[in-house]
Amino acid sequence: MKEKFGKIISTCVPLREENIDKDQIIPARFLKATTRQGFGENLFRDWRFTPDNKPVEGFALNNPSFNGKILVAGRNFGCGSSREHAAWAIHDYGFRVVVSSFFADIFKNNAMNNRLLPVQVPQEFLDTLLGKVIARPDTKVIVDLAGQTITIMDTGVSETFAINGYKKECFIHGYDDIDFLVSLKDEIAEFESGRV
Repeated sequence: MKEKFGKIISTCVPLREENIDKDQIIPARFLKATTRQGFGENLFRDWRFTPDNKPVEGFALNNPSFNGKILVAGRNFGCGSSREHAAWAIHDYGFRVVVSSFFADIFKNNAMNNRLLPVQVPQEFLDTLLGKVIARPDTKVIVDLAGQTITIMDTGVSETFAINGYKKECFIHGYDDIDFLVSLKDEIAEFESGRV
């Protein structure tokens, strides 16, 4: 069983950029490892660092004012070729939620399979949230998975989000696919015992 996901209350890291593709999230030259650990140090590598490895001033992940478990990004996050390592890198860095107004389907599925919750919200709410976080980095947000809501704490502005029911169950209970099946063993046994 993995970490259970109920309600997260956290500050956010804002990325206004739209159409952030997987090669920007984790450049291809860092994909040689086969385990999920260690990818976080190269998250947004080419945006975070110059070619001679100096931190890029002004980039949100290099700004100590911004931190937290929630990444808030522009529209069409995770586009481009299939790359599960993108979800690995974001999760390994410490994020547990990514908020955007649109996610590429492959990224969305990879994220949920790797304990990273993609929260898709209307563009108007995303713009409000980005503006608020940039102006006030100490802004806290509540992501309530059970209620499927995201709320800006100090204003109470809230929005609902959709999630696949099976994936929601897995997040809440800390299940992977095998754990989920094991959790049903009594029901499966009862069903099998009633068969002729």
